[in-house]
Amino acid sequence: MAQTIGNPASWLMKHFASSGQHLGDSVDLIRSPSTNLPEVRRLAMQDLVAALQMGMRDFAACRSDAMFTVFMYPLIGLAMVAMVASEQFFPLLVPMIFGFAIVGPAAAVGLYEMSARREAGFEAKWSDALNLVRTPAFVPILILSLFLAALFVLWLIVANMIFTYTMGPETPERLSTFLRDVVMTPEGRAMAVIGMAVGSIFALTAFATSLISFPMLLDRRVGVPVAVVTSMRAVRHNLRVTLAWGILVGSALAIGSIPFFAGLIIIVPILGHATWHLYRRLVV
Repeated sequence: MAQTIGNPASWLMKHFASSGQHLGDSVDLIRSPSTNLPEVRRLAMQDLVAALQMGMRDFAACRSDAMFTVFMYPLIGLAMVAMVASEQFFPLLVPMIFGFAIVGPAAAVGLYEMSARREAGFEAKWSDALNLVRTPAFVPILILSLFLAALFVLWLIVANMIFTYTMGPETPERLSTFLRDVVMTPEGRAMAVIGMAVGSIFALTAFATSLISFPMLLDRRVGVPVAVVTSMRAVRHNLRVTLAWGILVGSALAIGSIPFFAGLIIIVPILGHATWHLYRRLVV
C-alpha cells in the first residue's frame, strides 16, 4: 500500500492529545493512587558494599554515556565559585559547595534510568535520561526536585544569616582574610560550629526525603507522598547503615570537588548507579 503524507493538522492534534493524556497521568501521580506503603527491608553494611560494586559495574558498562550525562556538574560548581568570588560572597562559598549535595539526588535521575535499563537487559545510553520527560513520573519528580531546590535556597539564606550574626555584616574583601578570621577569631569559630550544626539538619532532611524516593518514582506507579514516606521509613529502620551511606556520599562528593570539581565526573555516576541498586535492596 502506498504511503501518503498525513494532514499536519491531524498530526498536531494527535500529538497534543497524547501529550495531554501524558500530562494527566503525571498529575494523577502527584498524589499517590494508593496509600499502601511498600515493605522496607533491613540492610547490613555489606549491602552498601554490594550496591557500590554494582554501581561501578554500571559505570564501567556505560562510562562515556554516564560521564556525558553529568558533565555539567563541574561546570555548575565552577560557575558558583566564580560568582561567589566576583561578588565577594565568601561566606556562602562552603555552604554552596556542601549544599550542592542537597539537589544531587534530583540531578542523578538520568543515572537511575540508565541502571534500570541495564537491569532490564537493555543497552543503556545517555539519551535514556531524556526519556524521563515522556513518563508519567515526570511531574512528581519535578515537584520533588523543586522541593530540594527550595531547601537549597533556604539553606543559603540561613547560612548568610548565621554569618551576619556572628562575623558580619561586613564581608571581607579577600578570601584569605575571611578564612583566617574563621580559624583565628571566636566569631569565626562560632560561625563554623553553628553553620555545621544547622547545615546537618538541612542535609538530614534532604537525605531522608530523597534517599530512594526518586528511584521509586521511576520504578513504580506511586505518588510523591508514598515515595517520600517510604524513603523516610527506610532511613529510620536502617539508621546506622543509611547514615553511613550518607557520610560516604558526602565525603566522596567533597573529595571530588577539590580538584576544580573534575572528580565529580566519575564520582557522581558511580554514586548515582549505586543508589539505584541500594533502592532495589531496600524496598521489597
